Amino acid sequence: MILMGSRRHRRQFILTMDRKMIKTIKIGCVKLQLPTYSAALVSTFLLLGLSASSSQANIIYTWVDANGVTHYSQQPPEDDQTPTHTDKLYSDDLKPKQIGTVAPSPPIVKNQAQTDLEKTAAAINQADSAQAKQICENARHSLNVLTTHAKLNKKNKQTGEVVAMTEEQRQASISEQKERIKLFCTD
Repeated sequence: MILMGSRRHRRQFILTMDRKMIKTIKIGCVKLQLPTYSAALVSTFLLLGLSASSSQANIIYTWVDANGVTHYSQQPPEDDQTPTHTDKLYSDDLKPKQIGTVAPSPPIVKNQAQTDLEKTAAAINQADSAQAKQICENARHSLNVLTTHAKLNKKNKQTGEVVAMTEEQRQASISEQKERIKLFCTD
């Protein structure tokens, strides 16, 4: 090492050399200032200690008590709980399940009120379809009669007399029957 210059420069040079040889290690709130070779050893031992503790398997105890309640703990069951069945599980053996790979299952038990409503709705739909079929048949028959015959008689609802239909009334009835066929006939 060559020292040149005044004493003041020599002191600064030596201090800077010393600062380069000191390593500061921060662990949480604690700062350690060690020589460079010691700092490397401390860092190595800390890393080895942390990796060794994380690689150890944690034991998980499971047991069912006298009341049938299942317990999970890292401590074995206490004597006053008198477990009926005890298992040791190791955390390395437990694999987490993948999320979103299993489709949800439908509910097993249907609500009784819901099935009653479904039965009622089916009965109403069946009655409605029978009524719609009857209206469809009547409309088709009436349309057939209105289109095949030119002179028709009609019973007046108020007086009960039989009156001859005019051509306008016949055309109005034809359009009315066609509308009914559109509404009530499914085929």
